[in-house]
Amino acid sequence: MASSLTKDSASTPGTEKTFFGHPRGMATLFMTEMWERFSWYGMRAILTLYLVAGVLDGPLEDRKLLATAVYGVYNAVVYMAAMPGGWVADRLWGARKAVLVGGIVIALGHFTLAVPSDAAFFVGLGLIATGTGLLKPNISAMVGGLYEGESSARRDAGFSLFYMAINIGGGVAPLLVGYLGENVNWHLGFGVAGVGMTLAVVQYVLGGRHLGDIGREPTRPATPEEKSAVVRKVALWTGVAVAALVIDLVLGTYHIEHIVSVLAVLGVVVPILYFVAIFRDPQLSAEERPKIKAFVWFFATAVLFWLIYDQSGSLLTLFADEKTDRMIGGWEFPASWYQSVNPTMVIILAPIFAALWVKLATRNREPGTPVKFALAMLLIGGSFGIMGLAGAAAANSDTGKVTVFWLLSVYLVQTIGEMCLSPVGLSLSTKLAPKIFVGQIMGLWFLATATGNALNGWVTRLNAPMGDAAYYTMWAIIAAAAGVSFMVAGKKLRALMGNVK
Repeated sequence: MASSLTKDSASTPGTEKTFFGHPRGMATLFMTEMWERFSWYGMRAILTLYLVAGVLDGPLEDRKLLATAVYGVYNAVVYMAAMPGGWVADRLWGARKAVLVGGIVIALGHFTLAVPSDAAFFVGLGLIATGTGLLKPNISAMVGGLYEGESSARRDAGFSLFYMAINIGGGVAPLLVGYLGENVNWHLGFGVAGVGMTLAVVQYVLGGRHLGDIGREPTRPATPEEKSAVVRKVALWTGVAVAALVIDLVLGTYHIEHIVSVLAVLGVVVPILYFVAIFRDPQLSAEERPKIKAFVWFFATAVLFWLIYDQSGSLLTLFADEKTDRMIGGWEFPASWYQSVNPTMVIILAPIFAALWVKLATRNREPGTPVKFALAMLLIGGSFGIMGLAGAAAANSDTGKVTVFWLLSVYLVQTIGEMCLSPVGLSLSTKLAPKIFVGQIMGLWFLATATGNALNGWVTRLNAPMGDAAYYTMWAIIAAAAGVSFMVAGKKLRALMGNVK
């Protein structure tokens, strides 16, 4: 792993060799995240296609509807797991151990998916969701710890660099995993994703010395009474879930759609309950309360952004598979390869945006976070405006297909919007979060993705009756209206944010 030629004494983060001008510990977290995202995006690239081809029963159209619902709700479950994962780090283990255990569980999950069995498939998905919940929010919180006391612009630049790690892994994975899954064997593709996660764990252990004391201890250790209360609640709700499933099976009414619907409801209810719990916590100070109120606005906007954006792995993948001309010469490339387009664009654009924010900050011209979020919403709306035109073009085409340039244009506009929201939101979460809630606020940030995907379990079903043109245009209008509203509310949000820029 390359680092700059700047060299200082090696003892604590910030005083040793730098990584592209950033703390050396960033290299450890960068590589760990890169391999973890390789495993995740590799599996995600073929998940919808595999569900339609290999797991679900019934007519093709019904399988597609259920596959998009399962895909959306599973994404929601993965990101919902970030909340208990943040709690485990904050109150029990510390972020360092949570990331390590999470990485090991994810690897086991991918290797379980490699077993050719429907039962093993769903067990593997459960392991991946559990492990990602431990790893995802806490590795991001550790990145924030590398920039303790540094400027807002430098922290944003650091998160933009970290975001490149996500997209290097996400860009390569669909090419390899997607090709193996679609053209050789689905389970071989899942197994390769597991190898990537194993490499992430190895890199994390070997590079841990560069992280100093970041994440070694929980920020607010739970008392024995609190631990017992959590165990009782987990046992209670687990028992309720198992009992409901058993009753469904005994009555002969069980269908996977029942689980999908319950999880979709949880995706909406859970963040509401978490926000209520944070606002009711007596340790939340009067100074911190307005910042959490501001975070609620950013959270809600991110929910709508990810609701639209994450349809790339479900409806847009099916559009690529069925309504896009993928021929190059006499060879048709896999539909899953489209999942590499966005990460590749991020790799190109992330350093440009990181440098842009820093340069504008030195001139006191950097747009505030509310403006960046408003721009993100206008751009994500524009991307679905393009999809509406693509749907109309496919419907009016003799072949029923459109050129690759329609989806490439959609992904380009989405990527620019993503750069205005995702790395900025990661950084913002660490700045707005009270110290006692850092892991859980990071979990809430990822829960915005969960809620958006949970809603996707329902809203993507509108695509079939409405048709592509009307469906995508509807979301384009909603997103654009949200962007304008957020820009209008910017002054109030800046007041709530206080000293956070």
